[in-house]
Amino acid sequence: MSDARPTVAIITGASAGIGAATAKAFLDRGDIVIAVARRPCPHTEAISIATDLTSAESIDALAQQIKSNLDPEAKICLVHNAARMNKDRVDACADDDLRAVLETNIVGINRLNQALLPCMREGSSIVYVGSTLAEKAVPGSFSYVISKHAQLGMMRATCQDLMGSGIHTAMVCPGFTDTEMLRTHLGNNTEVINTIGALNSFSRLVQPDEIASGVVFCHDNPAINGSVFHLNLGQKES
Repeated sequence: MSDARPTVAIITGASAGIGAATAKAFLDRGDIVIAVARRPCPHTEAISIATDLTSAESIDALAQQIKSNLDPEAKICLVHNAARMNKDRVDACADDDLRAVLETNIVGINRLNQALLPCMREGSSIVYVGSTLAEKAVPGSFSYVISKHAQLGMMRATCQDLMGSGIHTAMVCPGFTDTEMLRTHLGNNTEVINTIGALNSFSRLVQPDEIASGVVFCHDNPAINGSVFHLNLGQKES
């Protein structure tokens, strides 16, 4: 007999881009969405909880608020989408700048996993939103590339460590996606954006809702436990 209870999707970075699109994808099918970000989610049906992922105290407060209002029988989909992206290089990346990126992209994820795993029952999932840069590199994104490679390792370790728990995991790796973060990283240069968008077989940027559908698929299908999904429209390799 199928479980009629809605999923509780806890999505970091849900105020814009892929996070907001993922919130909408879960809301559209009747699920409960808890949007975790500094800014509110644009979809008002979501429950927005302002959280600083670099603060242990803020994450502890978030977890306590979720636990106190959570149906103990609910299935959770924890989506690690929030990320910090700097322009930097191996020969020009200060230690403090690297720490700041890792604090959001790695340490914050670890804190949130440990805070919420105790209330995640069988059928729950942890979905990491990575990047094509989790398995390759481009110039000028040194700290981001490091963090995404580390996230891939976290996902694979999550799979092994939660073996037999009934909680599954996967990583969705977007290609160049039309988000505020990407456009900012490219200096909002239309020519550069169009050039980047042409680097796949469909000659356009991936849309956030396309990534969102991949996240929902990963939650619904435990058979993919430990898998990596590249959603990049067939990215050209050089």
